[in-house]
Amino acid sequence: MALLSENEQRQVAEAINRVECDTDAELVTVLAPRADNYAYIPLLWAGLLALVVPGAINYFPGWLTAYELTLVQWATFIVLGLVFRIPAITTRLIPRSVRHWRAANLARRQFLEQDLHHTEGGTGMLIFVSEAERYVEILVDQGISQRVSDETWQSIVAAFTRRVKAGETLQGFLECIEACGEQLKEQVPATHERNELPNHLVMLDAP
Repeated sequence: MALLSENEQRQVAEAINRVECDTDAELVTVLAPRADNYAYIPLLWAGLLALVVPGAINYFPGWLTAYELTLVQWATFIVLGLVFRIPAITTRLIPRSVRHWRAANLARRQFLEQDLHHTEGGTGMLIFVSEAERYVEILVDQGISQRVSDETWQSIVAAFTRRVKAGETLQGFLECIEACGEQLKEQVPATHERNELPNHLVMLDAP
């Protein structure tokens, strides 16, 4: 199931169209369900707990035989390995720093893959969201960064992040695009008509 419906994606595209009428900047929006599948995380936690459980049981001598302890250990590993693969649980097992590092790496890859570094005048802007990590980032090329400081985008990113955490990703996109548009209209105004990159929302598949 798509993170945003076709109608919602169309609203994002229309918002980009409106903004780009007043600026030379090229906006691209990317939405990812998650930045990584973190396949090793469930196995890691399941393995650690499978080692701990038999040790804890051994503090009560006579409860289980060695054979039964082995069965408990294997059952613990299998059950937890499956439970921890549930996306909502997996995400909570991963340190925030690791989640944000993976999401930031994906954002930078998308900046390159969407050709934002090849725009005329270096005016590419990426608005990136990874929902599972509750991660939002705005990346800009030198044509924008030379005119607008990074601090300008921080408050916009913070507001968008709050929307994503509240499950209001569409509203976050629309508000973010509008806020960015206000800055770009003033600092990177339109000098001629152009549209180098697609304005539709780029939807990534889950890894």
